[in-house]
Parts: sequence; C-alpha cells; structure tokens
Amino acid sequence: MKNHSDDIIKKYDFWTVKVYSNQEYLGRCVIWCNRENALDLTDATEDEKREFFQIIKNLKMAIEKAFNPDWMNYSFLGNSARHLHCQMVPRYKNEREFSGVIFKDKRWGYNWLLDESYITSSELLQSIKTKIKDNLDKI
Repeated sequence: MKNHSDDIIKKYDFWTVKVYSNQEYLGRCVIWCNRENALDLTDATEDEKREFFQIIKNLKMAIEKAFNPDWMNYSFLGNSARHLHCQMVPRYKNEREFSGVIFKDKRWGYNWLLDESYITSSELLQSIKTKIKDNLDKI
C-alpha cells in the first residue's frame, strides 16, 4: 500500500498540499482540508477559506514557475473521496518536457479527464514534488 505522506508538499494550519500520484497533467496537486469532518467548500470556516485562497495563489505561482502551464483548472468533486479537497490541474496547450519525460495534454481546450492507466514512476513523482516545493518555499 502506498504511503501518501510521501506526497506531501507542505502542511498548513487548515490544509495540506500534496502532489497527485498520477501526473498525466504535469504538476497536478491536491489541497486537502485537515479538518476530519470537512465535506464541502460551503462548510469551510472563515479561517479555512482565508488560508485556502492564499494557498491556491501561492501554489499557482509555484506551479507556473516550475512548468509554465497555459491555464489552471480547480475541481471540487468529492465523488470518490468524500472530503473537502481541491484538485489543481495545470493545463498545457503544447507539450512540456520535465526530467526527460514528455507530457502532452490530450484534452487541451476541453474538461480534463483522468487516464487511470497513466503511470508515474516514484522517482518522477518525487522530482515533480521537489520542484513545486522548492518554488513554494521561495514565495
């Protein structure tokens, strides 16, 4: 079983930022609410909302510096994980290369979809995580 604590980029008072294990969309991250009974964005406390908006602003800048996406998608779905979290999905008009791997956003201009068959090696995932974390720590 995978140890998801390895995916943590940064912990905050109310949220934890993690790199998403499937990097079909280069730089994809999850912002997970630390409160156990948090289900929906409309239930977020004022402190959680304030911190969340600072996090997405800073994380967006860190991902932009790392991978230069053309757009950012933010998703609050909760279909498989019934807990308050946001998927940050960078979108790319053209291919990107990182650590010798070519990333192509096959659905540019359309809603993102997860290809469950896409495999991200542990080494590549940690390189992506480190790149985002280094940039986030400088903000």
